[in-house]
Amino acid sequence: MGLTIYPFILLKNKRLKQDKFLINHERIHLRQQLELLIIPFFLIYLIEFTVRFIQYRNWHLAYKNISFEREAYMHEANLDYLSSRPFWKCFKYV
Repeated sequence: MGLTIYPFILLKNKRLKQDKFLINHERIHLRQQLELLIIPFFLIYLIEFTVRFIQYRNWHLAYKNISFEREAYMHEANLDYLSSRPFWKCFKYV
């Protein structure tokens, strides 16, 4: 439904702009990407997805268990999360 490639949030359709939780989820990814200087974020994301896929042998489970996704899903409903989020918080979810 959404994809974040700093500094852009790409959505499957315009109606998704109204989904506050989805937008917050993607903004959490923006912060993660900034903290890791963008390219390292994507390298870590890909490596972690690969490890999780080998671990679970299931694309969806692998995706949901990437540390960046865990953080974003866990906090997407908290619209104030980014205002108090500690630096490199995503590593808590590894």
